[in-house]
Amino acid sequence: MNKKFFQKKFIIIFLVVLVVGGYLGYRALKNNNKETRYVLTSAQKDTIVVSVSGSGQISAQEQLDIKSKVSGEVAAIFVEKGQKVNKGSLLLKLDDTDFQKAFRDAQTSLETAKLELEKLLEPPDELTLLQAQNALEQAKETKQKAEDNLEKSYDDGFNAVANAFLDLPTVMAGLQDILFGYNFSSVQSNINYYKDATKSYAYDESIVQYENAHERYQLARKAYDQNFADYNSAASRYAQKPAIEALINQTYETTKAIAEAVKSANNLIQFYKDKLTERNLKPSPLADTHLASLNTYTAKTNSHLSNLLSIKRTIQDYKDSITSAERSIAEKEKSLAKLKSGPDDLDIRAKKIAIQQKEDNLLTAKENLDKCSVYAALSGLISDIKVKKGDTVSAGTVLVSLITNQKIAEISLNEVDAAKVKVGQKATLSFDALPETTITGKVIEMDAVGTINQGVVSYGVKIALDTDDQRIKPGMSVTADIITDIKTEVLVLPNSAVKSQGGVYYVELVEVPQDKKEEFLNNKTGVVLTNPAKRQVVEIGLANDTLTEISSGLQEGDIVVASTITQQKQTTPANQTQLRFQMPGMTPQRR
Repeated sequence: MNKKFFQKKFIIIFLVVLVVGGYLGYRALKNNNKETRYVLTSAQKDTIVVSVSGSGQISAQEQLDIKSKVSGEVAAIFVEKGQKVNKGSLLLKLDDTDFQKAFRDAQTSLETAKLELEKLLEPPDELTLLQAQNALEQAKETKQKAEDNLEKSYDDGFNAVANAFLDLPTVMAGLQDILFGYNFSSVQSNINYYKDATKSYAYDESIVQYENAHERYQLARKAYDQNFADYNSAASRYAQKPAIEALINQTYETTKAIAEAVKSANNLIQFYKDKLTERNLKPSPLADTHLASLNTYTAKTNSHLSNLLSIKRTIQDYKDSITSAERSIAEKEKSLAKLKSGPDDLDIRAKKIAIQQKEDNLLTAKENLDKCSVYAALSGLISDIKVKKGDTVSAGTVLVSLITNQKIAEISLNEVDAAKVKVGQKATLSFDALPETTITGKVIEMDAVGTINQGVVSYGVKIALDTDDQRIKPGMSVTADIITDIKTEVLVLPNSAVKSQGGVYYVELVEVPQDKKEEFLNNKTGVVLTNPAKRQVVEIGLANDTLTEISSGLQEGDIVVASTITQQKQTTPANQTQLRFQMPGMTPQRR
C-alpha cells in the first residue's frame, strides 16, 4: 500500500518537473531565436510644410465684410457706394505714420543684431588683443603695487608701535605718580587726597570719579604690561606680517586704554579744583602741575592713536586692493583667453536667436504697415461704406461691404487650429464630388468670435478660390488644408526617428561604413547592427504629420534609426534537433 503510494507520488512530482522544465526551456529557445533589426534613414535637406485642415461647403453670391486688421485713423477712401471693383483694388487707407516708424525701428534693430553677430564671428584684431593684454598687465601691476605698499605699511606700522613705546612708559610712570604718589602727605596717596578733599562737598560724585579713575588705570596697566612684554620679547620688524599686524592692533587698544585712564585722572583732579573753587577755597598748586602733565599725556596718546588707526586702515585698504586686483586679474585672464579662442557655441546661438526674433519683429511690422492699405479681396460691387475719413477704427471694425459672385469655401476650424490661421494664408482645396481635382485658394476672412456647439468651440473661415472651375458648384462639400508655416532647405527626419524623454529630444545615431550606406538605407526589412546605436540629443523646429525639422545636433547625411523590427531567427533543417523523451515502461507509439 505504502509502496504504491510513494510510486504514484513520485510519478506526479516527476511530471510537474517535466512540464515546468519544458516550458522554461521553450521560452529560452524562443527568446534565443529572436533578433532585432533596424530600419535606417538619413537626415536630409527638404521642404517642410505645416498645415491645418477643416471641412465645409462651397457658397456663392456672398456679401463679404472687409474689416480693418489694425487700429488707426481713416486717412483716405478711394471708392463709393455702388462702385464695381476688381480683386486687389485699393479701397481705403489708414494713417500709417506710427507703423512706418515701427517698421524703420525693426529694420535698424535687425541690422544691429546682424552686425553684432558679424563682429562676434570676426577674429580679434591686433589692437583688441593688445588692449586685452595691456589690461591684464595693468591688473598685475596694480596687484604688485598694492603688495609693495602693504609691505611698506607693515614697516610703517612697526615704526608707529616703536614710537608709541617711546612715550607710553613715560605716560604710565607719570600717571602712576600722579594717582598713587605721596606728594600731599606721607601717609596718603594723591588719589585719596583728591577724594578726601572733596567728599564733604560732593561725596557721591567724588566716589564715582575716584572709582572710575582707579578702574581705568588698572585696565590700562594690565594692557600696557602685556603689550610691553610682547613688544620686547616676540616682535621685530622682521617678524611675520600677521604678528606685526597683531602687535599694531594690540598697541592701538593699549594706547586707547591709557588715554581713557589719563582722561579719568584729569576728570578727578579737575573735579577737585572745581569743587574747592566753588566754595572760595584755594586748591593746592600741585593740582595744576598734575593737570598740565595729564594734558601732555593726552596729546601724546591722541597722536599715537591717530597714527596707529591710520596704519590699521592703510593695511586693510591695501589688503582689499590686492583682493580686488586678484579678481581683476582672473577676469582679464579669462577675457583674454576667450578673445583668443573666439566665441563659444552658446554666444553664437544667442546672437542667432536674437536675429531670428528681430526678423520676426520686422515681418510683423511690415505686415502691420501693409495692413494700413485695405484692398478688395474679391471682385464685386461696393454695397456699403461703414466709415468716413477721420474716423478712428480698431482691428476687426467693418470698413466696407462687398457683394461678390466668386465662389468661396466656408469651412470650420477648432479653436486650436484657428489660432494658427491668418488672413492671406494659402490653402489647398479638395472635393468629395471631384476626387481628382485639387485647386488653391487664399484665406480672406475668419470669425473673430467662436461658436460653441455642445461644448466645442469652432471658428468660421472663408477661403477664396484662385480659379473658377465650372465643375465646382455651390453647396459642394470641400476640405481645405491651410498652410500655416513652411520652411525650405531645412534638415528633416521622419517623425518615427525622433524620440523624447523628460522633455529632451534625441535620435539613435548609427555609424555605418561609407560603402554600406546605400545598401543599409535601401533595406526596408531592416539590418542587424554590429555596433550599438548612440543616443544623440537634438533640437527640433517645425513638425507635421510625417517630418520633423532638426535645428541642431545632426548634420546632413547622418544616419539614424527610423524603426526597429523584432523577428524570429531563421534556422535551417540541418541545424534543427528533435528533442525526445520516453517515460520508463512506455513504448514509442504511446509516447
